[in-house]
Amino acid sequence: MQRPQHGGDRLWAAQVAGCQPEAVLDFSANLNPLGPPAWVRDFIQSHHHLLIEYPDPQYRELRRHLAAFHHLEPAWIWPGNGAAHLLTWVGRELAALGTVTLVTPAFGDHWRALQAFGAQVQPWHLPWEQKQVAFPADKHGLLLSNPHNPTGYLFTRDQLLDALENRPLVVVDESFMDFVPPAQDQSLIPVLERFPHLVILRSLTKFYALAGLRLGYVLAHPDRIARYREWDAPWSVNGLAAALGGLLIQEQDFAQRTWDWLAQERPRLQEGLATIPGLHPYPSAANFLLVKSAQPVPDLQQRLLVKHHILIRDTLSYPELGPNYFRVAVRLAQDNQRLLQALGCEGVTS
Repeated sequence: MQRPQHGGDRLWAAQVAGCQPEAVLDFSANLNPLGPPAWVRDFIQSHHHLLIEYPDPQYRELRRHLAAFHHLEPAWIWPGNGAAHLLTWVGRELAALGTVTLVTPAFGDHWRALQAFGAQVQPWHLPWEQKQVAFPADKHGLLLSNPHNPTGYLFTRDQLLDALENRPLVVVDESFMDFVPPAQDQSLIPVLERFPHLVILRSLTKFYALAGLRLGYVLAHPDRIARYREWDAPWSVNGLAAALGGLLIQEQDFAQRTWDWLAQERPRLQEGLATIPGLHPYPSAANFLLVKSAQPVPDLQQRLLVKHHILIRDTLSYPELGPNYFRVAVRLAQDNQRLLQALGCEGVTS
């Protein structure tokens, strides 16, 4: 079975580990370990009729809820089958500019969306260990993620406002911004209406642990949204996801529990990883940590699977990183401790 390009492939991991998929403890997918809000299961059971009805092709209710949450008009928002789906249309528009600056190491779907339409990609390697990062002063389109995947680096709003200068189109993938509590939030949504050449992508499935439903949305000037809608296939979001999305973003108690959990467990996991010889974890603003390993990761990954049924995310699909890095999601305390014990048993020193 081919090595996966994304996290969360438990079928592949189970084949390597020689166990059932449900026995794999998955640190490769960056999903909220608290699971969906408690009411979601009852909602799905009581709304099964949505499975046999066509969704509203305009997604009016979902867009209305999303717009109200972000203090925008619905014309500024268009939903999609996850942020990766919407990246396709964003990539098409960026590619039309010719040359696009891509902040690297970059999520594989950023590369895919640009290369699918023949963009001339100009990689710009993020110096994520530096406190101050200055974007190159060019006039190309720009695509980046914030918090950055896979490093967890959080660009400040001022840094990104500087990057908006003199560029025809700037796309910011904020798929993990929900994990940043309000006091540290650096989203550009509050300034979106000032910049008609700004596009923002968001995901609802990571924060609310509903990756199987697939739901994301793009925020941009209404003229640009109208263009994406023309390009998009009809009913790109299923009816159940569309009905859930407008309710999920109103879950402030769930959001607070998530921020409280992450504030406690992320530094604890980072400190635990730092005590293991041969590992160097980097600070992160998201719900994952990038770790440099003194030992090539593919071999370590296999040992963790075979001996401990634990899956970590290698970075082979990030060519700028190569085989000596891995990424792990922050999970619940007992799971994080199990990972630390397994890594300690395996010994990582070269």
